[in-house]
Amino acid sequence: MISALLSGGLVGFSLGLIGGGGSILATPLLLYVIGVPQPHVAIGTGALAVSMNAFANFLGHARSGNVRWRCAFIFAGVGTLGALAGSTLGKLVDGERLLFLFGLVMILVGVVMLRPKPKFAAVERPMNLRTGLITAAVALGTGMASGFFGIGGGFLIVPGLVLATGMPMISAIGSSLLAVGSFGLATALNYAASGLVDWAVAFQFIAGGVIGGLLGMRLANRLSAGKNALTRIFAGVIFVVAAYVLYRSAGAFLGGAAGAA
Repeated sequence: MISALLSGGLVGFSLGLIGGGGSILATPLLLYVIGVPQPHVAIGTGALAVSMNAFANFLGHARSGNVRWRCAFIFAGVGTLGALAGSTLGKLVDGERLLFLFGLVMILVGVVMLRPKPKFAAVERPMNLRTGLITAAVALGTGMASGFFGIGGGFLIVPGLVLATGMPMISAIGSSLLAVGSFGLATALNYAASGLVDWAVAFQFIAGGVIGGLLGMRLANRLSAGKNALTRIFAGVIFVVAAYVLYRSAGAFLGGAAGAA
């Protein structure tokens, strides 16, 4: 229970501190720190925990007026269908092979975090039919990736919303949390239907995440000038964890590939 609370607190803290990245650590923490025995159970349990924490943070952004409601509902609704399809496909893939692919995605996320942010402000486009269709298309692809790997997908959703609509970054972050929560819930329910969620661990993880999130948001307000440095440090942590995940799962992945050949 202590390891679940502390691991959930670390995930929530990172989300509150730098606005993302914590969900990508949930599965490795559940597997290698808490000791969840099966990769699929770790993915299902982590998806549920990330979902609940995302919904909690979404309420705060909504009260602050940082949500574009029409875009948020379109992205969450269409993307949830993609998450259901992606998570169904993910359950069919061998757990160790899925972990290996997950490690590769972690490296990609770390690289994206280190990319310099654009200096110019995009012009927000009106929410007409064209913008809605673009938003729906981006949401479907993002939702499928989120469901397949069992991640919240915030690092995909935020740039996806900016690309589709041109909305300000703070609005994309606030609006994305509805999609992160919806994607995670769809993935968790799909895994739960197959008995692949550890409910006790999930609730302990969520409790730790709520406390960690509050602490992270408070620290973020004090250290706002140093967020770029914090992001680089966190990206470094992701690279280290990704290397460990790849190391642990490479044997099964490569062995399976050699057997198939």
